[in-house]
Amino acid sequence: MNTPPPIKGRAAPGNAEGRFSAWQRDAFDDGWGTVDEAAAPLRTAVSIDTARSVITYNTSPDIPFDRSINPYRGCEHGCIYCFARPTHSYLGLSPGLDFESRLFYKPDAPQRLVEELRASGYRAQPIALGINTDAYQPVERKLGLTRRLLEVLAEYRHPVSLVTKSALIERDLDILEPMARAGLVSVAISITTLDRNLARRMEPRAAAPQRRLEILGALKAAGVPAGVLVAPIIPVLTDPELESVLEAARNAGADYAGYVMLRLPHELRELFTDWLHEQFPLKATHVLTRVREVRGGQLNDANFGSRMTGQGEYARLVARRFEIAHKRLHYHSWPELHSERFFVPARTGDQLDLFANPTSQPDFDNGQNALR
Repeated sequence: MNTPPPIKGRAAPGNAEGRFSAWQRDAFDDGWGTVDEAAAPLRTAVSIDTARSVITYNTSPDIPFDRSINPYRGCEHGCIYCFARPTHSYLGLSPGLDFESRLFYKPDAPQRLVEELRASGYRAQPIALGINTDAYQPVERKLGLTRRLLEVLAEYRHPVSLVTKSALIERDLDILEPMARAGLVSVAISITTLDRNLARRMEPRAAAPQRRLEILGALKAAGVPAGVLVAPIIPVLTDPELESVLEAARNAGADYAGYVMLRLPHELRELFTDWLHEQFPLKATHVLTRVREVRGGQLNDANFGSRMTGQGEYARLVARRFEIAHKRLHYHSWPELHSERFFVPARTGDQLDLFANPTSQPDFDNGQNALR
């Protein structure tokens, strides 16, 4: 059996079926020479995703939010380590190249969000926007779905946090800046490595590391609370850069920081392992040995309390290094967002509330729906 050449601009080494597939296929040389030929460019296909609700709730004790919105399924950034890859199996697709090239979006997500925010029993808490897949991936430039969701959240004065690798977030500074003045938004820029060559291999369609540092500066200049998320830390491959990433991000404008240790759930085990042996054959065994060390002898650990930071001596060493660098660089705590400012705007047909507090209504300036 031969391994097909990698596709330019894509990270996954193949398109193996997901765990729910009834069939498994293997490539082999049938004598026609097609296996060794370079693959044709892979075009991105976008389809509509229907959902009855747009806000997803969780009860996890080790993440700082209890609800999130994911405008897209799949992610064209193509990060080989992405923990969300296995979710494509639920769609009958591959967590490999399908995850990077067969995307789904929810065109009615803003309308659904309005309905859920206006529900009588809804109580506001910060929403994390774009957690499984990047809300600012390349397709957002054309569809503008994330921007429309932000417009709804701004109108309702609802707090939101964002994590992204994309410079496209700068497009929405006109929304984020007034929200920041009201204490309604925080942003974390994900930086895995400062090595452009390594980043191009791991995250082929995400912004270059140096561009992400520039994004931090732009957010800082606009007054938007900005931090860095070193995620994931890949033992041996990227963990030596931990202090360098934190220092570069702090100098660029990051005020707070966090990190996440690599874990490899379901099909991601094989995908990442194949990629590692293809890209870094001399380091592959060492990397995987360290991953097992921080994951209790496995390549994945989904247990609360350890899934984000790992366990064992190696994980404790990384945690201590982060703590020392965090203190030395004078990073601050993650900002608190203001849920009490949530406000449901009146619309035609609404019944007036006899006891409504007129001072709770949002102010606007310059006719741009900008919060003061």
